[in-house]
Order: sequence, then structure tokens, then C-alpha cells
Amino acid sequence: MSVIFDLSLLQWLIVILCSVFIGFAKAGIPSLGILVVTVMMFVFPAKQSVGILVPMLIIGDIFAVTYYRRNVVWKYLISLLPWVLAGIVAGYFVLDHVSSRQLKPLVGSIVLSMVLLHVFRSKLGERFNQLLPESNWFTVFMGVLGGFTTMVGNAAGGVMAVYLLVKGLPKQEFIGTGAWFFLCVNIIKVPFYISLGLITTDSALFNLYMTAAIIAGAFLGVYLLKFIPQKTFQVLVLCFAALGAVRLLF
Repeated sequence: MSVIFDLSLLQWLIVILCSVFIGFAKAGIPSLGILVVTVMMFVFPAKQSVGILVPMLIIGDIFAVTYYRRNVVWKYLISLLPWVLAGIVAGYFVLDHVSSRQLKPLVGSIVLSMVLLHVFRSKLGERFNQLLPESNWFTVFMGVLGGFTTMVGNAAGGVMAVYLLVKGLPKQEFIGTGAWFFLCVNIIKVPFYISLGLITTDSALFNLYMTAAIIAGAFLGVYLLKFIPQKTFQVLVLCFAALGAVRLLF
């Protein structure tokens, strides 16, 4: 039996809960994705956890694009994707040369940066959008940064949120365009992770076992989202993610 399946009961419960959280994140609470990235690195070696997460995220992405299939602004994705690919290639070479021990502080610093990004965005409100440029250089920078962060740690949620905020998309288009972005990007990442040995037959089988929990989390998220005070929930999620990131750093 693969070491991927050699988990304690507590670790299995944590992974199942993370799978439900992925569904929740794709249903409209993206900050949960940051928490999942940090928690999974406490269950699996850092590099292995990155590869295990990608197919799980794709399952959630498929649900999201199905649910929000009519709410996408393609021109913002098409202009971003070439630069995202450049960031993914850069992240590929970094992953190829770092160990799990070296990856933990790198991902910890990225996650902490994303948490701070969420906090500043919430505090500044509309002024946050006004402080950001709308130039082509901004698109290039956000694309490369998004590609790199998603490749090394599946942690590009905050980058993409800022990019779409600058474009001034309404809520439905914001979620729908983001859903298509992550589906495209996560699929692009698959051959890179296979090449690095981070997606294997065993990890794919493990992902298959988690499918039901991810889909259940997505449906639960769609249903519960209207009852949850999102601001309070967001603060709790970001606090836990920040604690996890500090733990990865030190």
C-alpha cells in the first residue's frame, strides 16, 4: 500500500475535511483554499501535498464552471493566460530544485502574503481598486505572479482576486471568470506535476476517493453561503491560514 494511504484516523479526517473545504471554496468562499494549502502540508510532505491537491482542485473547478457557466468574461482570461504560463514554467524549475523542507517556508511566505492581501483589500475597500494600475504591465505582473504561486503552492487565489477586482467585475462574473481561470490553469499544471513525479497512479486513486467529499462540500457551500455571515467566516479562515503559514515558515 502506498504511503499516501498510510494515514492515521485523524489524518484521514483532516484530508476529508480539506476536501469538503475545497468544495466550499469553489462555491464562493475562496479564502478557504488558502487554509487547505497550509493544512495539507501538515499531513503530507510539502512537495507531495502540492501534487495531491491539484486533481482535487480540478474536481471543484469543474463543479464551479458548471454552476457559473454563463458568468465568464473571456477577454480578461485570454490576455492573462500567456503570462500565467510563463509563471508556471518558472515555478516548475523551482519545484524541480527544492526539497519538501525548503518548499515549506516558501509556501508559508506566499500564503502569508495572500492573507495580508485579503486583509488590505477588505480594509481599503473601493480605494484598494483605485490604487492599482490597469496597464498592460499590471496584467503581465499579475499573470506571472499568479502562475508562479499556483505552481509552487496552489496559492494564487489572492492574486486572481486582485486582478478581477481591478477589472471591476460584478459578483457573479467575478466568481465565474475566476472558476474558468483556475480550471484552465490547473489542467495546464497537470503534465508539469506528472513530469516532477508529484502526480502518480497512487495519488490519482487517492484523489478519486476524495471526489464525493469535494462535491458534497460544493453543494453544501452553495446552500449554506446565504446563511453564513461571510465577513466573520472570512476572518476566522484567514486567521487559521495565517497561523498555518507562520508554522510553515518556522
